[in-house]
Amino acid sequence: MNSLPALSLLTATPLLGAVILSLLRTANAAVVLRVSLAASLLATVQVVALLARFDTASGTLQFIERLDWMPTLGVSYFVALDGINLLPVLMTVLLVPFTLAVTGVPADRPRLYGILILLLEGGLLGNFTALNFIHWFLYWELGLIPAWFLVRLWGGPGARPASDQFFLFTLAGSVALLVAFLALLPGARTLDLPQLAELGRSGRLIPAAAAGLSWTGLDATHLGTVLFLAAFAGLAVKVPLVPFHTWLPDTYAEAPTGVTMLLTGALSKMGVYGFLRVLAPVFPGELRALLGPLLALTVASIVLPALMALAQQDLKRLLAYSSVNHLGYCLLGLFAVLDPAPATPAWDRERSAAMSGALLQLFNHGINAALLFGVVALIERRSGGRRGLDDFGGLRVRAPVLSGIAGVALFASLGLPGLSGFVGEFLVFKGAFALVPGAAVLAVPGLFLTAMFLLTLYQRVFNGPLNPAWVAFPDLTRREVLVLAPAVLLLVLPGVLPHLLLRWVNASVVRHIAQLLPGT
Repeated sequence: MNSLPALSLLTATPLLGAVILSLLRTANAAVVLRVSLAASLLATVQVVALLARFDTASGTLQFIERLDWMPTLGVSYFVALDGINLLPVLMTVLLVPFTLAVTGVPADRPRLYGILILLLEGGLLGNFTALNFIHWFLYWELGLIPAWFLVRLWGGPGARPASDQFFLFTLAGSVALLVAFLALLPGARTLDLPQLAELGRSGRLIPAAAAGLSWTGLDATHLGTVLFLAAFAGLAVKVPLVPFHTWLPDTYAEAPTGVTMLLTGALSKMGVYGFLRVLAPVFPGELRALLGPLLALTVASIVLPALMALAQQDLKRLLAYSSVNHLGYCLLGLFAVLDPAPATPAWDRERSAAMSGALLQLFNHGINAALLFGVVALIERRSGGRRGLDDFGGLRVRAPVLSGIAGVALFASLGLPGLSGFVGEFLVFKGAFALVPGAAVLAVPGLFLTAMFLLTLYQRVFNGPLNPAWVAFPDLTRREVLVLAPAVLLLVLPGVLPHLLLRWVNASVVRHIAQLLPGT
């Protein structure tokens, strides 16, 4: 264990900020915003310090902290950092202060709002760094509860049913996930994720679980399939993957836009990260056995939401479907890695491309989607809450800077070369075309549909003749430009210099792929 528990301090920082806010009983919105920003920016500084000490050539777990918690149950406090969780952690500490700076905190119950935002950040950081299932799962739930309150208490007219739908879907998924892993415990005698992954890779995990659950009457093959499907459902709800996505459009549309920025930017990435860190390493054989149906769901998650986005008239609902569509690319890259092609250098290069692409897509989409919803928040603020596609037109005339930033974000989202979205999608498809060509070909229409609905959005909101209702539509203030500029920079730099991100993940990707393949 490191002398300085850097990762524990990182997770504790936003939680400490929440405690401080709870003590400031008379704090107004301005004070709450300053305290929340200070706590979230302190977490950002801590991650920057970790990056300076991170060994990019290692590929192994770093900054390890481990303490026995309930040793008889195989439960320990176990946190560490490698190239697999580095980008989700970095994305989280960038998104929270960005979201607060763009949208602020509401005048209605600002202290509670700030507390919940910081609790949500603590849950995200804890989840992304935890390496024991129970520890990981506690933070998984800690992310759910603040999100539910934030949607319910500050959302739109349909917030109550939307938040209930969000809660019930994610709770049902969480229960299935918990039951699946508790069923593994009697045979595995541990819930440390690296140990479970080693048992899963060697093929000893499911037979041991079947022996411990002999009363079920299921043989190892059938039990493994049941447990895998339960765990899969829990994670598929969070991403979400079609057909587990039905809670998302209503929730994103009804949540206050600042909360939507965090839901799409960070919370949905818990599901993708769970696939990478938890499901694939622990159930590699079961995932490989069901690869065909899983790829079919992934293709459906890329194409169908893009079609649904074309039919939307509400900006937030359109971008919500876009989020499902884009996260499908992450899972296409991950599932391609599990293809049973031989472990040769040539095939491993394609696997590395697919998984690196999935990680970059996770990070880039988090930044990009948050910026797009941030643009929607700024439009809502200037238009009295309007956000219909037909409500606008020609905003480029009155707000060229806002329109320019929206254009960069939209073109990054559709994967224009030179911007961040291109690199992740290119690597995913490079690996997928070699490993799972049928699924890659079927997913290609999703790229064209994505371009269609994003360009339609830009054309109807920003181009064309100016809607007379918006002749006084104000452009961005200098402060707003300064707030959005770092996000724009993060869309451009990874597109021009992708090695800035790839160097952090390459070694860990190679090591992670080796742990997913049998007999390596």
